[in-house]
Parts: sequence; structure tokens; C-alpha cells
Amino acid sequence: MALLVWGADRFVEGSACTARYFGMPPLLIGMVIVGFGTSAPEMVVSALAASQGNPGIALGNAYGSNITNIALILGLTAIISPIAVHSQVLRKELPLLTLVTALAAWQLWDGEITRTDAAVLLAVFAGLMAWTVWQGLQKKDDSLGSEMEQELEIHRMPIRRASFWLVVGLLFLILSSRILVWGAVEIANGFGVSDLIIGLTIVAVGTSLPELASSLIATRKGEHDIALGNVLGSNLFNTLAVVGIAGAIHPLTVGPEVFNRDMLVMAALTVSLFVIGYGFRGPGLGRINRIEGAFLLACWVGYTALLISTVFGQPI
Repeated sequence: MALLVWGADRFVEGSACTARYFGMPPLLIGMVIVGFGTSAPEMVVSALAASQGNPGIALGNAYGSNITNIALILGLTAIISPIAVHSQVLRKELPLLTLVTALAAWQLWDGEITRTDAAVLLAVFAGLMAWTVWQGLQKKDDSLGSEMEQELEIHRMPIRRASFWLVVGLLFLILSSRILVWGAVEIANGFGVSDLIIGLTIVAVGTSLPELASSLIATRKGEHDIALGNVLGSNLFNTLAVVGIAGAIHPLTVGPEVFNRDMLVMAALTVSLFVIGYGFRGPGLGRINRIEGAFLLACWVGYTALLISTVFGQPI
């Protein structure tokens, strides 16, 4: 897990510096390179898990990461420093994330993500990326991209060094993901629990560490919109691209508990974030205060306790 997080960091820094060297606009670097890079752990782990016939880890990692992003990361971030929400970009992403979550719930109704479902998810993701990039380029404003670059404190470096870290980071991403999936499956077998539980807990938290780090860095700098946008963007990526790629590699069939428990928790947290983010404070202003952050964190603790209780055969 440590190698996975380190490899993702090196991959993002190397690829962003390489893209800058070849003249890619900061907007595209921020949205494409940094956006993909921070979700690279989830993508690689779920893809490998699907290819090895472990749908529980593939879906558990994606949906568990979404739950972790909202409940743990946003909750912890808001407790440290209340998150102000002003950006119109984020106000577009909040209802969009709600609609995407509804699409995911509809697809999982029958307990399976088929290749057709995966193709729909990837098509929606490609459309959203194209539309967002087009909108950004039309405005000819690279401030969003520059802010997203700063999210991971990307520094300039020579092209050879950047290319080296790009390759090394990618190799460590793939290698560490294979080790992580193997370790998670062995732990699940050793303790007699499903790989879904391991995917929803240990793997989900581990692959969400880059989002936690970048959100805390953004909050420390007072960039509250970036902290929230990081979570919203990551959840969109996980729901559409991560599940889509995994389902395209191998259809994902899971038990009814994924829809009845995990999907409902993810949907409820997304709706709660929608309500908290907008609030009743008037147009153009929203705030996630410490009390609301504590509520989100308590939801994550309760959900984790529920998962642990199922391991011992005593569901809450």
C-alpha cells in the first residue's frame, strides 16, 4: 500500500512535468493528468482484481473509496478547517455526481455490471471529460488547471528526470497493485471473510490516501474549493471510469448486499453532501462546518463497524 501511494505520487509529478514540457495547457494538466493520477490507484487495483476474477475487490475498492472520500476525508478535513463552497464549477459537479450515482445504482440493481453497463459508464465518463475540457478551453482561463496542479505541489524538473519518474511511478503502480490485490485476497481467505469486505475497508482506505493528502494540503492553503472538488472529481472517476474499466475487462457479479448496503450508503452520503454543500444559506454560499464534518466522520465509523460486525456473523 505504501509503494502504491508513493508510485502514484511519482507518476503524477513525472507526467505533469512532462506534459508541461511539451506545452500542454495547465487546465488540461490539472484536469487530465492530476485528475487521473490521484485516482490511478483505484483504477489499477480494480482492473487487476477484475482480471483475476475478484469482483468483490474491484467493486468494493471503487464504492468503498467513494464512501471513504465523502465520510472520512471530507469529514476529517472539515473538522480541521470548515470547508467553504463558493465555486460554480462545484455547484455543477454536486448534482452531476448525484445523477451518476443514481445511474450506478440502477445498473447494480440486478447484482451485475455487464460489459454493456461498463460501456455506458465509460461513454458517460468520456462525454463528461470532453465537455469539461471544452468548457475550460472556451473560457480561456487556466486558473482552475493551475490550482489543480498546485493541489499536489508539482514542481518543475528537467525532462529526463520527469520522464524517469513517469516510468518508475507507472511500474510501481502496477507492481504494488498486483501485490496489494494478492495480499488482500490472501488476508480474506486467511480470516474466512469475503474479498468484498477487504475491498470496502483496507483496500478502499489505502487507495484513497492520495485524495486524503491532497485535500489536507489544499485545506492548509485555504483552497477549500479544491479540497471539495478533489473528492467530487475522484468519486465521479471511481463510479464511471474505475468500475467501467473493471467491468469491461470482466463482468462483475456480486451479492445483493452490495446494492442493499454499500450502494445505499454511498447514495445516502452523496445526497447528504448535496444538502450540506448547498445548505440554506442563500445562493452562492455553502459551508461544511465542523459539526457536519463530525457527522460525516461518524457515518464512516458506523459503516466500518457494520462491516466488521458482519465478519463475526453479528450484523448490527
